[in-house]
Amino acid sequence: MHTDTSEGTEAATPAPRAWLVVASADHVARGVSLGIGQVNHGSRAGLQKMSKGDAIIYYSPTQVMNQKPPLQQFTAWGVIADDEIWQADEGDFKPFRRRVNFDQATPAKLADVRDQLILTQGPNWGYQLRRGLVELDPADARAIRASMGR
Repeated sequence: MHTDTSEGTEAATPAPRAWLVVASADHVARGVSLGIGQVNHGSRAGLQKMSKGDAIIYYSPTQVMNQKPPLQQFTAWGVIADDEIWQADEGDFKPFRRRVNFDQATPAKLADVRDQLILTQGPNWGYQLRRGLVELDPADARAIRASMGR
């Protein structure tokens, strides 16, 4: 009797993950227009955690970095297009980036979906946003996507 040992030996492809990136809305809009994703002012480390097919959701606490008033909206939704991380050259600024296929999505207020999210359930939940990148529970990603009309 012949037993096929090749079946099931390939590594399973991990399920796509969802990432919440914190950035001002004006920076997000520029990234969407360029079809790129950037994390933590161009740091490579956060981008290395992502894989092709992962969702990337931008949350904008403000319209313009370091300015008030607060915006507190989810401002863009996309999918990581490939596994390449590359470095742009903007003179004295050389950020690392990834290509992102952004969906047409309507910005959604955090207040409209906060009660549905696991992310916001604990006390001082906003503290984790200071890292600039948070892996989301799949249920949170679905709720945010729905709130953005997708």
